[in-house]
Amino acid sequence: MNIEQYRNYCINKKGVTEHFPFDEDVLVFKVMGKMFALSSVKKWEEGTPSVNLKCDPNRALELREEYEAVQPGYHMNKNLWNTVAINIDVPDEMIWELIDHSYDLIVASLTKKLQAELANL
Repeated sequence: MNIEQYRNYCINKKGVTEHFPFDEDVLVFKVMGKMFALSSVKKWEEGTPSVNLKCDPNRALELREEYEAVQPGYHMNKNLWNTVAINIDVPDEMIWELIDHSYDLIVASLTKKLQAELANL
């Protein structure tokens, strides 16, 4: 996977916008204003990319046991976020699924009003 594939997958989801809210390096994808995926552009350029994704706490633990490339979320709530190293031992198909899972968790946490707005986009 490369950064263009990652970006295109995230940005093409309904209601998603991209931002650099912290600095010029950390690319953040938000759905209806709430983060669901973030990654360092510099790490992609250096060949050591990773993505922070929200995850169900029980599933997060299972993934960390199963994959070397899945670690507690860097600079995030370790119970709810994973940092997934790209191109290590997690297949791209699983990363796409984890992006979907993160997106779905955020959508489910939105207010009914925001969920209705998203549905009408």
